[in-house]
Amino acid sequence: MIEKDFPIEDIYVPAKRRKSLDEAKIDALAEDILENGQTTPIQVRQGKGRVVLVEGLHRLEACKALGEEIIRGYLVQARRY
Repeated sequence: MIEKDFPIEDIYVPAKRRKSLDEAKIDALAEDILENGQTTPIQVRQGKGRVVLVEGLHRLEACKALGEEIIRGYLVQARRY
């Protein structure tokens, strides 16, 4: 895994993942990120010409809500089936 910063606007979130969004969780995480910073990186993988979210939807949305443009994450290998 490679840890680096990713532009939030460049991260693609599959529609299936968006269904699990919990607004209360986003608000609580945003508050925590304001106080302590982002402590856990998200996970993304390289897709076809884009970066795709694997883990960390609520962290991503919390950073968006705070107006952040960059988020720390791990670039992970795509699972092979």
